[in-house]
Amino acid sequence: MSKQKVKVPDSLRDVLLEFSIAYLLEQPGDVIDFAVDFFTKLQTNRAQTGISIGSNQKPTTPDESIISQDEEPVVNRFAAGRRKSVFAEQYDPEEDNDDEDNNKVIFPKTDEQRARLCDSVKNILLFRALDPEQMNEILDAMFEKKVRPDDTIIRQGDDGDNFYVIESGIYNAYVGEDNKHVHTYENRGSFGELALLYNMPRAATIRAVTDGQLWALDRQTFRRILLKSAFRKRKMYETLINSVPMLKALQNYERMNLADALIPKVYQEGEQIIKQGDAADGMYFIEEGTVSIKIHQDGGETEISKLEKGQYFGELALVTHRPRAASAYAQNTVKVAFIDVEAFERLLGPCMDIMKRNIDDYESQLLKIFGSKSNIADIR
Repeated sequence: MSKQKVKVPDSLRDVLLEFSIAYLLEQPGDVIDFAVDFFTKLQTNRAQTGISIGSNQKPTTPDESIISQDEEPVVNRFAAGRRKSVFAEQYDPEEDNDDEDNNKVIFPKTDEQRARLCDSVKNILLFRALDPEQMNEILDAMFEKKVRPDDTIIRQGDDGDNFYVIESGIYNAYVGEDNKHVHTYENRGSFGELALLYNMPRAATIRAVTDGQLWALDRQTFRRILLKSAFRKRKMYETLINSVPMLKALQNYERMNLADALIPKVYQEGEQIIKQGDAADGMYFIEEGTVSIKIHQDGGETEISKLEKGQYFGELALVTHRPRAASAYAQNTVKVAFIDVEAFERLLGPCMDIMKRNIDDYESQLLKIFGSKSNIADIR
């Protein structure tokens, strides 16, 4: 009788990781009430927008309990008999006053090693929101671990010590007392983050099948950089999010998730931010500066509006699924918070009705300039 792997869709892994991080940072009084509210809201958003939870999400960094590659297995969460509460050890970034400079860990690397490491971590979801300085600190702190066939990298039930990124090699994941094989990694992937985030014992055993190369990051550095990064980012964007009327439709935890997804960008005076006719890659919230919105007319460009701090642009193409209907330029130094297409669809469902109403306002502006809907169609 052939063994059958237990698999899980990308959406489950994504939503569980999103929920776990949201809980860890908000730390509500009742985990059950928080979970009910969190998942009820996701279900409501899906009904309103027609977007499935986790849709269009690419496989990303896995944990030993939720393992990610092209086809993801999920470990039975009741298999680990010694497993403690997921939230046994809560970490409060706001109360962490450690001197970061004194706590930095550096493992010297050759240029060739660093290049290999950069290639291995480039698609790790947990690292995506880090700024260049934080990313360099992560790279500095990671160290090489060479493995041989049958080496055990992590063992189910043990305390978590390191987070691992695979550079090369084949690795099997096993769970339960009978060592049930649930997954095989082949030269890519990562594992170990949830045990570090929540002080939970390892939920699976990972064993090398071939010679291989791993990059490891210690628990303290992992928690300090990643959790404090998320906390600081949320604080940074808190004022911006609260200043955008449209975002008042979001619940508190949804605003936090939005803050996690925002990417800071800076444009200098005269620089083009988006170009009319291009495919949409995301939308923008203005933190500082003035943005001029222009459309092509009679061989030149006509300004139709100016946007200031707290306003946003770029959503039209995302809502209508059409190319950009206008260009945007920085009139001075402009700082924006950018959200990409996937995060837009996943997080801004509750705001969709507002954005659709804004489309009507936009078309009214165009009618004043061009005089007819046929002319508006021409610019699209």
